Order: sequence, then C-alpha cells, then structure tokens
Amino acid sequence: MSGPIRLIPDEGGAERTMQLRTLPLKRRRPAPPAEPDPAEELGLSDDPLDELAERLHDICADAVHPYEIAAFLESDGLSDEQAALLYGRPDAFTVAEELFEKVERRYPGPSSEFANPWRADPWRCVVRGLVFALPGLGYLLGANLFATTRMRFGLPSGMLALSIATLVSWGFNQALAHRAYRWLGRLRRREAAVCLAVGAPAGALLASAAAYVVGGPLGALWFAAGQSCYLGAATALLVLGREKFLLLALAPASVGAGVVLAVDVPETVRTVVLLASVALAVGLAVRELLVAARAGEQDGVDLKLPIRQEVPHLLFGLACGALTLIAGLGETIHQAVQAASHPAHAPVHGGVGSTPTGPAMIALTLSLGLAEWLLFRYRAMAVAALRTSHTTGQFTRRTGGILLGCLFIYLTTVAALDAAATVLWPGAPSLGVPQLGAMLLLGGSLWLALLLNAFGFSWSTALICLAAAVAESVGLLTGADPIVLQLIGCGTAALVLTATAGPALGRTTQHR
Repeated sequence: MSGPIRLIPDEGGAERTMQLRTLPLKRRRPAPPAEPDPAEELGLSDDPLDELAERLHDICADAVHPYEIAAFLESDGLSDEQAALLYGRPDAFTVAEELFEKVERRYPGPSSEFANPWRADPWRCVVRGLVFALPGLGYLLGANLFATTRMRFGLPSGMLALSIATLVSWGFNQALAHRAYRWLGRLRRREAAVCLAVGAPAGALLASAAAYVVGGPLGALWFAAGQSCYLGAATALLVLGREKFLLLALAPASVGAGVVLAVDVPETVRTVVLLASVALAVGLAVRELLVAARAGEQDGVDLKLPIRQEVPHLLFGLACGALTLIAGLGETIHQAVQAASHPAHAPVHGGVGSTPTGPAMIALTLSLGLAEWLLFRYRAMAVAALRTSHTTGQFTRRTGGILLGCLFIYLTTVAALDAAATVLWPGAPSLGVPQLGAMLLLGGSLWLALLLNAFGFSWSTALICLAAAVAESVGLLTGADPIVLQLIGCGTAALVLTATAGPALGRTTQHR
C-alpha cells in the first residue's frame, strides 16, 4: 500500500515508536513516560519578541515614543530583514511599536548615578562669602586716613574719591573676570592668565587715576590706590579658583581690625597692617598667574574673543556698584545735598557706629557666598525638573517654583544676617521696616540679575540695573529721600527682573 502509516490516536509523538492500529493491545510495547517540553521547563515564550522586551526593558520603559526605541534598534544594527527573520515582523518600526506596547512606561527621576554638572561645594561658597565680606574690615583700619573734619563736595574729604575708585574697579573687574572665564571655558588657562595679568594692573591704575582726578587727602588717595590693587589681585585669585589664598591674604587686616576694636592702635601700625594684606594679595596673585601661564600649553589654533561682549558686564558692574553705594552712603549723600541747598539748616553728620547701614552692608556681602551656591542649586534643580517633567507647562511651573524658593531662602538669610550683625555691631540701631525692605529689594534684584547673567541675558540685566542706578542717583542728587528712592528703584528692578526670569528660564532650551 502507499501513503504514510497512521499512528494510533493520542499516542503519537516524535520520540515514540510508531504502532500499527492492527497490532493487538497486549502485544504493544508500553509507552515511555512523557518528557517535559524544554521551552515549557525553562519558561520560554513562543514569541521571540518577549525576550527582546526583557533585555531592553530599561530603554523601552524610559521611551516616550516608539521612534526612540526604533532609533536604538537601528543604531544597534537591526535591519528590516533581520526583524523579519528573527522576530517575524516586517520591519524595525513594527518591532519598536510592539515593544513600546509590551513594556510599561516608567519616567525615572534623578538618580544618584545622574551626573549633574551644576553641583557646588558648599564650603567653597562659604569661603567666597568670607572673602567678599572681610575686606570691609580694612575700612576700620583706614578710617583715620580720611579727614572727617573737612568737607569736599558736601562729603568727608576723600570719601568721594574712594567711591569713584570703587565704582571704576567694580565695573572694570566685572568685565575682566567675564573675559577670563570665557578663556577658561575654552580650556585656554594660559590665555586666561595672560588676560588677568594684563587687565588687573590696568584696572588698578585706572581706578587710582580716577580717585586722583577727584582729589582728596593724600592718605585717602593712597588708600584708594591700595584698594584698587587689592581688588585687581582678588579678581585674579577668584577667577583662578584660589579663594583660600585670598583668605590668607586677608588675615592681617582681619586680625588688625579686631585689635582696633579693642584698643587704640597707632596710625603707623594700621598702615603697615593694610599694606601687608595688599602685598600678600598681590604677591599670591602674581605667583598663581605665573604658574597658570607656564603650565598651560600654547594652542596652535589662533582664537580671538571680541571685546564688545564685555561691555554689558562692564555696565552691570557699574550699576551694581552704584546701587550698593547708594544703599550704604545714601543717607550721607542726602545730608550733603541738603546742606548744600540749605546751609542754615545743615544736618549734623552722625558717626559711623550710629547708622544701620553698616550691619546691612555686612549682611549683603556675607550673603554673596550663599547667593552663588543658590545659583548652582537652581540650575541643578532645573536640570532635575527637565528630566522628570512630562510637558513644557509642567516644567515651567516647576522652574518657577524653584526660582521663588531660592529667592525666598536668600532674602530670609539676608534678613537673619542683618539681625545678627546689628546685635554684634556696637551701638548700631535696628533697621526699620522701610530700610529692611529697601535692603531686601536690593539683594533680590542683584541675585535675579546674577541668575539671568548666568543664562546669557547680559544686556537686559545690565540695562535694567543701570536704569535703576541712574534713576536713584538723579533722585538722590535732587534731594529726594534715599530710602524712598531705593524702594522705588530696586522694587521696580526686582519686578522687571522677575517678570523676565519667569518666562525666559521656563523654556526647556535654556537648561540643556
């Protein structure tokens, strides 16, 4: 006969002996025990795509669209022919779509392995806050260099020259630091060192010349020149990341100021202590600049940075300096203007210890370290929000909350530092509500301006702060109340900066 021999129903199998239906039951050989299917024993699926989904689980779970999985599969070398041969699908996109449907979505938050480039060392920020605040102790040592009994332009002789030198130094060094940081951002440490080595002495000479043009007692002019040299050296050390060296240079002035508060110190000793701090700062800066210039290798590519990009930072430094000086000397300037307008009703100038602006200025300078740390913290939290937000609207709301939270922490700390400085300052009165509000508005404006500067909005922040500084200066010279001027000027600047920062920093492209 032809054709295949039929097996007995329900007793067939690939591994069993075929038995004819006509064979008697008692003559049949007993069937061997059934062996388990290897696929069932190992728990394998009939669909090979299940194994691929398990292997690529993390990638599929993090994907927000099948195209992300398809891009990974194609980059891994999966072609349409291989998709058909290995997985029985017509192309890689079909494989990606089915993987996207098989694996449950998982949007991970920031993990410990996530490398956040905006991590800041809190202790370094503390040190930077100290090096911003400690130079103020030098004014206690150099107070005898100013002729407080003589007046020039309605101010104690020498104060105007020192103020002008401070403004010039702040503006020039702000632009110089930005240019040096641009070189460092391009991994050109040698060029950054050369930039600082040329720019810092030029800025000190320019500020000293401005003080000399304004005029004043010889001791005050020498003090302004020494301050200009120190600020240039401090800029170089801070840009090169040598804050601890600057703290070492400030040690003589800090110790000397503490001694002056306790006992009367001769003028010669005070001058020697000031010169020691300036000499240490300049010497350490020269040393670090030489090391950086020699260590950096000369790059064969000729790179030039346009000088015009430093103009907004120059204006920003001048504006910040003017706003800070008005906050510190506004009452003194107001009294001088009133005395010039009404000589018969000239007010009596109070001593330094009787003004509440001294502790306020200390609080602001000490808070600069925290301000810098909060800038890094904001950027780190914004990057984390970028990873966890599902929509652009959700990201904008999160970054807005982070912005307001950082601003609240900063202003609360400034108020606490002012309260502590007022307690420690001998005979200093407490700030009233208007004065405290003006100081907090100034601090908030400066922090918001620094944040926007960090994101590249240099021109807008410079013009906003400069407009506030010009308005306050004009109002002060016309006899307006300095506190009211600060409330209006800094308040308007803070509102405009906040309105600018919210939408601008709420865009995802700013944080990539």
